[in-house]
Amino acid sequence: MLVDSVSSATATTTTSSSTSSSSSASLVDNYQSFLTLLLKQLEVQDPTNPVDASTYTTQLVQLASLEQQMSIGDKLDTLTSTVSDLSSSLSTALGSGSSAVNYYGHTVEAEGSTTPMQNGEATWEYDLDSAASSVQLTITDSDGNTVYSDVSSSTAAGTHEVTWDGIGTDGKSYSSGTYTLSVTALDASGNAIDTTTRFKGTVTAVDSSSGTAVLNVGGVSLSADKVLTLS
Repeated sequence: MLVDSVSSATATTTTSSSTSSSSSASLVDNYQSFLTLLLKQLEVQDPTNPVDASTYTTQLVQLASLEQQMSIGDKLDTLTSTVSDLSSSLSTALGSGSSAVNYYGHTVEAEGSTTPMQNGEATWEYDLDSAASSVQLTITDSDGNTVYSDVSSSTAAGTHEVTWDGIGTDGKSYSSGTYTLSVTALDASGNAIDTTTRFKGTVTAVDSSSGTAVLNVGGVSLSADKVLTLS
């Protein structure tokens, strides 16, 4: 039997990166200044009284230490950038997954003509762009076999809800599986009228492993961003 009715952290990352770049530039400037002063000292030293070897050695050690600090600073900048990118990606993935989990157990509506049989019913909605003279409703199973066919009494322009109780035209009962609704609407002249079909169902599983939340509606896969209504 078919029931057909009218339906009624970016700012923080930027600041950190800017500070790090500024510190790195300062180290480079200090290194260049230190090296210039050291070479100038060697150039103008008094040949009769050259720089003490121990003092010169100390200065070279300081220069090497400064160079090592610059190298460490560059590596830390790279590490910080990598960790920041990883945190951002992880946050996005977790956020998407967390939001998608909220769909679990709720009834969703989305464009499409295939819906699961849940709790003994399969539910769709269809829109007629204009009033029709006749509307033929056909329901097929996952193998394409027609299990139910009827002429609808709802022919007015607008939205209509269709609820099928799983009883086929031949009297056979269908309690599980997915089913597809086809709507053929004709005007008084026999011309086809444009229709749009949507399906309804309860979300039975959520998969975020691919990075995009995919809802499982009793065997029908649906991207979370395709959901029109949630109840």
